[in-house]
Amino acid sequence: MVNRMTHPSAPRGRPRDSRAHQAILTAAAELVAELGYAAASIGAVAARAGVGKDTVYRRWPGKAELVYEAVFTRTEAAPAPDTGSLTGDLTALLESLVQEFAAPAATAALPGLLADFAADPDLRARIRSEFLAPAKDGLVAVFERAVRRGEADPGLPVDLVLDTLAGAVFFHVGLVGERPGPQLAAQLAAIVGRGIETR
Repeated sequence: MVNRMTHPSAPRGRPRDSRAHQAILTAAAELVAELGYAAASIGAVAARAGVGKDTVYRRWPGKAELVYEAVFTRTEAAPAPDTGSLTGDLTALLESLVQEFAAPAATAALPGLLADFAADPDLRARIRSEFLAPAKDGLVAVFERAVRRGEADPGLPVDLVLDTLAGAVFFHVGLVGERPGPQLAAQLAAIVGRGIETR
């Protein structure tokens, strides 16, 4: 069986369908895109969202977690792609990642987030457990279907494949700053797909 990841023991924040919750996320993404990560303070986010700072802090322990959720969780929130083929699913997943990393808010947030991650091991651990682990767990179905179709081996290291996909997009778009071409997702999907397909 494909290795599954476990969800964190407690849900983060308040329900995602809360109007205040969404208003805060929208405000954070807008302010980061407009002002940059450093200037997008919790106070500024709260003011734009029309809530008090305490409302923000009840949902997120700090700015890094708030900005990460506001900017880098669109792919996690979407249903796992199901196109009928592994290459098609990988292409759809990569298209979402490319859009996410190429967005103005992501470009503005990434340097500050990386600096905060480097300086705070506890923050890195929180991001892994609260965001990355559930996101990966939600995508396991893509690879389970590929195994059932005979496109991938049951022992496929799903975590490593997902890290490879995200890492390629992060390096090409987020770190190097290349403008993603229309074929980038399909090209990466073909490369990774060939590497993990059943021999």
